[in-house]
Amino acid sequence: MACESMRQPGQSLSERIDQVKKALARLETELTAGRVKVAIAPNGALAFAGWKDRDNVSDACAYRTLTASNSWALRQSVARAEAMSGRKVNARAIAGGHHSHDGGNTWEKH
Repeated sequence: MACESMRQPGQSLSERIDQVKKALARLETELTAGRVKVAIAPNGALAFAGWKDRDNVSDACAYRTLTASNSWALRQSVARAEAMSGRKVNARAIAGGHHSHDGGNTWEKH
């Protein structure tokens, strides 16, 4: 998975996997508590607004991983964001590289 490929110098793969798991667990806690919110771009891309303690895990990687694990916190946050914004999350936009570096205020594609 791409999340694990972003290792720090001297960090083993198993250490990175553990770091990513912990970052995603913290994200789920923050989503549940409402301290992190899902932002949806006009094209359906997604960002996690307010997620600070991310340990170099991208929004796209977090979204894909939590979606694959059927995260209740993510599903509820996405449903709330879709209802508030009037837009649906678009997995193709996320896979296509549309993203935000500022929690959904601005969007770009790489």
